[in-house]
Amino acid sequence: MKFTFILLLILGFLLQANYPDPISVLTKVDANMTSGTRISESTMVIHGKRNDREVTSKGYTQGNEKAFTEYLSPEREKGTKMLKLENRLWIYSPSTDRTIQLSGHMLRQSVMGSDLSYEDVMDTRKLAEVYNAKVTGEETIDGRKVWVLNLVAKVEDATYDKRKQWIDQERFVVLKEELFAKSGQLLKKLVSSDVARIENRWYPKKTNYKDVLKDGKGTDFIVSSIQFDAVIPDYVFSKASLKE
Repeated sequence: MKFTFILLLILGFLLQANYPDPISVLTKVDANMTSGTRISESTMVIHGKRNDREVTSKGYTQGNEKAFTEYLSPEREKGTKMLKLENRLWIYSPSTDRTIQLSGHMLRQSVMGSDLSYEDVMDTRKLAEVYNAKVTGEETIDGRKVWVLNLVAKVEDATYDKRKQWIDQERFVVLKEELFAKSGQLLKKLVSSDVARIENRWYPKKTNYKDVLKDGKGTDFIVSSIQFDAVIPDYVFSKASLKE
């Protein structure tokens, strides 16, 4: 019995020794997903109980601190704009011609009725900066070998306290993810697909976000175009741009 236990410990140690350093994995994921600046056009397909709804937008980001989004369609959402500066978020509504700042519990609200919250939009920090990680195994998803990582927040203001990720071993893209509250309750599931080679990096052009506390098939976030390290004028990231 004792010999069997020791043998299992040795086998477990040998298997763990073959796993990559988790921080190096996260760093490679971050290298794919982040850049100095970025301009993108995207569509949110919000799957409802009876029908689907599409919301298109154009977004500009600079590092992890600045982001500006303008909604292009449908007509009732057209002209709505969001501006993020560090940990502050403003939304301009053309129907009321008013700009409001969201904070606290308001950031947990849904974006345009989707499965994404404003907190999801706000937290664009690199994974390696926010989480400690451990590689716990390897699996296969759609024919792709993946590393399984458990992430635990090392900062107090992380949107999710724990995350479980399935990361493509070759392309270092998160193909599947589960997001948890501090209590351990599962909050959201993400599944990414349509991974493409864009400007010397791998990037998922489609991600399904599913709030497990809601009914339905979730929200598909589809990137139609994206440009990394683009030149963006400074005025884009100003409150004046919200009403232009």
